[in-house]
Amino acid sequence: MVMEPSRNIRKTVTSVTVPLYQVKADLFRTLGHPVRIRVLELLQDGPRPVHDLLAELDVEASNLSQQLAVLRRSGIVTSIRRGSTVVYALSTTDTADLMHAARRIITQMLTGQGELLAELTNEATA
Repeated sequence: MVMEPSRNIRKTVTSVTVPLYQVKADLFRTLGHPVRIRVLELLQDGPRPVHDLLAELDVEASNLSQQLAVLRRSGIVTSIRRGSTVVYALSTTDTADLMHAARRIITQMLTGQGELLAELTNEATA
């Protein structure tokens, strides 16, 4: 028996609603690599060619390429080819704001830990 292929077969994509907290978790997972964070920090000052990023980072070119691909696929960075050079940029200034917010949060956390350490030290000497 020979089966004829259907003429108008289309895959229908059903709309799946993903909770916002899941989308946020995915974003933070994407950011969860030290090289990716460093790349984003470097791009805060403006677009940079790959060779500049490579000069700033202590990683192999293949590793940087992989990390840039993850950031590009997620939409966090964009890339433009200028001749033989590929230039990367943050896709939105909100990413730079997020990096600044992370620095503030870490500073507050460390300050709190320093205060706790001082308190514990004072209790130990009392």
